Amino acid sequence: MLTVSAATGGDTVLCAPMAEGEEFVISFVHSVNKRPVYDTLRVEGDHLVIVKSRFDSFGAGMPDGSTTEGTLSTGKDGWIEWTINRPVPEVTVRVGRVAEHVLHFKGREIRLSELAEPGKALSFKVEKGSFVRAMKGRCMR
Repeated sequence: MLTVSAATGGDTVLCAPMAEGEEFVISFVHSVNKRPVYDTLRVEGDHLVIVKSRFDSFGAGMPDGSTTEGTLSTGKDGWIEWTINRPVPEVTVRVGRVAEHVLHFKGREIRLSELAEPGKALSFKVEKGSFVRAMKGRCMR
């Protein structure tokens, strides 16, 4: 189960069953160049894998070449792809005031500002879920 929780306090604000290998995307507007960025993550066992970032122009803090950490390439659509496939126990995102963070998964789009106030941090992680927990929280099917 993918859970999204307040980084402080740990209250679950969203959860959803996710299959092994299922991917989701967190998109946002880059703070400097004001262009969209799409970060793809995958569920693997008890952790997440940061798969890649897609963006259409370079900006501060964005990769500008391949390294031992990842490969930079251009997709057929002209977008730049930074592929890293890095396993992580969780991903924490501070909800931006102008970044317009959006969670894309299971055919849905959820603005992170609907889950937490801008400036607050949300943690994304994989947890074992149960039907009872799904019925108690803000879980989706």
